[in-house]
Amino acid sequence: MIRAKVWFRCAAMHDPVTPRLVSPAIVGWIGKNRKIDLTIEREFTGTELLGRMKGWISVDPKQAIELFGKYGRLKIFDDGGLVIEIETEEQFISLVDRIKECFRDQCDLERL
Repeated sequence: MIRAKVWFRCAAMHDPVTPRLVSPAIVGWIGKNRKIDLTIEREFTGTELLGRMKGWISVDPKQAIELFGKYGRLKIFDDGGLVIEIETEEQFISLVDRIKECFRDQCDLERL
């Protein structure tokens, strides 16, 4: 198993950035007739986190999700960082090549 941190270019500053989950999503309800004190705390998946980056990174998140999905799976590590898990070295090399083709210098992987 190969793990790599996913880096993008910030749409505003053009620095390398990686999405990071700072805290889980907390979903609650507002009742029409009474107060409801119920909340659900849930982590995003790697795909959900990347999907929310539209406008913040210089590539289309949907395109990136589609490309990464062909080679591995996006995960959020315990520290909140976005990584991709890939089964083989050949798949990793192929993915790096496809990233360069599709996104040029706007996205890259840092092997962990």
